[in-house]
Amino acid sequence: MGQAKLGRTSSHRRALFRNMVTSLFDRERIETTEAKAREIQPIAEKLVTLAKRGDLHARRQAAAYLTDEDTLKKLFDVIAPRYTDKAGGYTRVVRLGNRRGDAAPMALLELIH
Repeated sequence: MGQAKLGRTSSHRRALFRNMVTSLFDRERIETTEAKAREIQPIAEKLVTLAKRGDLHARRQAAAYLTDEDTLKKLFDVIAPRYTDKAGGYTRVVRLGNRRGDAAPMALLELIH
């Protein structure tokens, strides 16, 4: 199964995903469309796994993806330690129903505590 194009160019899609994953770690939950949530979830999982490793190379790899330095610090210092005894499944997608304007299926993507 390939990546959903979401009606965007590859560079726009990459920027969208980077911004949304950064927002997810900053706010710990974001409301978005189901399609975007499904695409972002594996990226977020991989970044949490990197943060659990916690070494300098992992931090630099995560910094190359996230757009905010404070969020990077939060990921490594606050979020990753929560999951030290958990091997995956750090996020969940909860369906919220359809959006009023265009009936797009909406979802809540959140970090599990």
